[in-house]
Amino acid sequence: MFRKYFGNPIFGDPEIGTLFDVYLTKQPDGMLRMDLSTRKNASLSVSFSEDGIQWSAPRLTLAPDTSTGWEDIVNRNCVLKIDGLFKMWYTGQAHGNSYIGYAESENGLDFRRVRTAPVLFPEAPFEGQSVMNPCVLYENGIYRMWYSAGETYEPNVLCYAESTDGVNWKKRSLNPVFVKNPEKEYEQDRIGGCQVLPHKDLGYLLFYIGYRDIHTACICCASSRDGVAGFRRCRLNPLVSPSEGSWDADACYKPSAVYDETRDEWRIWYNGRSCDTEYIGLAFMQGDFAKDDFE
Repeated sequence: MFRKYFGNPIFGDPEIGTLFDVYLTKQPDGMLRMDLSTRKNASLSVSFSEDGIQWSAPRLTLAPDTSTGWEDIVNRNCVLKIDGLFKMWYTGQAHGNSYIGYAESENGLDFRRVRTAPVLFPEAPFEGQSVMNPCVLYENGIYRMWYSAGETYEPNVLCYAESTDGVNWKKRSLNPVFVKNPEKEYEQDRIGGCQVLPHKDLGYLLFYIGYRDIHTACICCASSRDGVAGFRRCRLNPLVSPSEGSWDADACYKPSAVYDETRDEWRIWYNGRSCDTEYIGLAFMQGDFAKDDFE
């Protein structure tokens, strides 16, 4: 079972403002990189840490470009380093809609847009007004993206697309790939923002948000052999839930997970909400997931 770090929240304060929807990656030098959304300036930032608890001050990586007409606000991104180049997929929001854009950087700090138009936009009825929360893996020369779609305030379903260049995407014809199960008390309303990770025994793990209702969220997990079909929910769900009277009393959102092989430990960073305040917290689980942990 996951246990919350006793010193939560680990990142954020009234001066920095709301931090949300983090994306963690382990760097070659062992440092942890956290890409995150900063609500105060409607922008994207990055922070670094040696231990996952003490983080450097957020450093701006991409600000909105209001001239495009589709990104008055930017948030909810993921960043990969491929062949020496940092590649970012991010959410742009304007006029009640959300889209996915793409940017690049040589140093991982200063990103430039590759094109002024979105690389992904809502088209199908179930995508509603928004596509957002991109999570991208690069495998065997193919970019694989899982993204949320549906309403703008909180999305409803998870979808999948592939690309050979990271810019031109082909959506899966059988989207959405993951939807709510109203029989589960932790996701009666909807599901949203995910991270997908390869797993040596289970194929792929899908960490996602489950919503009991539009305002109450928790962190859940499912597994799939190929990452797009046959998902099995974890018997431990919800992995992380709100704690009454605490900094995350109302919701635990957007997980980003890292498995530490040396410690045989899973760590999940997430943004917790109490009323209108959101900060970043951390939860741990000793050991790895096993096949029997999934229904």
